[in-house]
Amino acid sequence: MDVVETASALLIGNELLTGKVKDENLHVLATTLRSLGIQLRAALVVPDVPETLVTEIDRLRRSTDLVVTSGGVGPTHDDVTMQAVADAFGEPLVENTEIRALLERVYGERLTEGHLRMALVPRSARVVITNDVPWPTVVVQNVWIMPGVPQLFRMKLMALRSQVRGPVSFHSQAVYTKLDEGVLKPLLDAVVSEHPKVEVGSYPKWFDDRYSTKLTFDATSVAELHAAVKHFLELLPDGEPQWQE
Repeated sequence: MDVVETASALLIGNELLTGKVKDENLHVLATTLRSLGIQLRAALVVPDVPETLVTEIDRLRRSTDLVVTSGGVGPTHDDVTMQAVADAFGEPLVENTEIRALLERVYGERLTEGHLRMALVPRSARVVITNDVPWPTVVVQNVWIMPGVPQLFRMKLMALRSQVRGPVSFHSQAVYTKLDEGVLKPLLDAVVSEHPKVEVGSYPKWFDDRYSTKLTFDATSVAELHAAVKHFLELLPDGEPQWQE
């Protein structure tokens, strides 16, 4: 299993940028990577423009340990991701015999040249097949090429989970309070200063009678996490209602 620290996401498709389709993959990818102990450093949405894809794939593969693409891997004219990945690595597309054999079994006499396009992969690509995910997932060095269809994307995330993990585990805790951010700022500044290894987030909520601000605390050390939360709670005014999760 590969140990990777950082990741990036490249969401591909004109339909995302025109609002024709709502992205459902970034959130599930982010939570999956977080559960594996991998930091998602960047996420980018780009159109089906080969030159743009090549540039961004090459940039992301060099700047993060892992790249996950989403979209553009079907048989139609606008499915240009596989060629773009090949170009980013300076490789030709070649037919993968495992994928071709699978396509032949699935489509039989209905198999077309369009279907066979899905068997073309960059020359150095490997395919990941698991018991849970029998349909091959194409990987070129540190780039995982995933479909944009949410159901298929989620399925193939199981293959990714079987192959990579992060070097640490992330631990999180949330605190809800009715104080607004203006009041909370000096408290949070004190916590951040005292606990530099704990990431603190503040998220206001409007028009909700239950709370005004959600505070999140994230760390790789449980002890440091608990110390930061305890410090924050001690700074709250006496009697201030709050709850945790």
